[in-house]
Amino acid sequence: MKRATYAAVSVALFLISIKIWAYLATNSVSILSTLVDSMLDFGASLVNLFAVRHALTPADNEHRFGHGKAEALAGLFQSAFIVGSAIFLALQALEKLVNPDPIHASTIGIAVMVVSIVLTLGLVMFQRYVISQTRSVAISADSLHYLGDILVNISVIIALVLSVQMGWYIADSLFALGIAVYISYNAYEIVKASFVDLMDEELPDEERDKIKKIVEEEEGALGFHDLRTRKSGQHVFVQLHLDLPPDLKLSDAHAIAESVEQKIVAAFPNAEAIIHQDPLSPDHATTASSAGT
Repeated sequence: MKRATYAAVSVALFLISIKIWAYLATNSVSILSTLVDSMLDFGASLVNLFAVRHALTPADNEHRFGHGKAEALAGLFQSAFIVGSAIFLALQALEKLVNPDPIHASTIGIAVMVVSIVLTLGLVMFQRYVISQTRSVAISADSLHYLGDILVNISVIIALVLSVQMGWYIADSLFALGIAVYISYNAYEIVKASFVDLMDEELPDEERDKIKKIVEEEEGALGFHDLRTRKSGQHVFVQLHLDLPPDLKLSDAHAIAESVEQKIVAAFPNAEAIIHQDPLSPDHATTASSAGT
């Protein structure tokens, strides 16, 4: 995860440098929009770098469940930063829409956008690999930025061609306004993902079904109830009551619960399972299983 944050910060810093040069050379508000977007990405990636480092800090006496929610807090900070940048961009685009300026050196702008697309695509592919391994909210939010950047850079190339080759100077401002709307939508998606963690929302149904299947297939278990799940950063927490025969020896009951716990942890990387053992007669097993849903 740390390598993904370092890569994002490095790429964003490089893109800011070449886009400043491209904006000064072209006077294009579309390039200004992607420059603002890259500055936004740099700030967000920098926040992610520190948030991920903190989230990976082991649990301590004051934070017994770890520091995973630092990722969600970073996501909320990113969304506020994104909205502010979108407002600034929209104002710039509206001003250019009223008083359009000619665009110069469009070849430089297009070349910079092509370089940006190639670098960003490589970064997104690396981030997606990290996300598949860690399920990180912060890296997911960052990857969403950069995936949007690819579309933004493509739209800027189109705007430059329309403005210079066909004289449609208004296209530059219109594309910039569209980018501002797209950036704002990204902020909304990040807020939703952050609140899932901060509000301890249950895992998706397909993941809860996976837990239920593990319990139901365990030999010796009669059922379960009170299944509770939540996610904090890349950590998953699972709690449930396991229904067992009332005459089972304590050591055997512990062995069954331990087996269920190990299978849950194997199915969910970085998971922590807490299983309470409840004595239950066989004729109540069906009811208990349905209660777990």
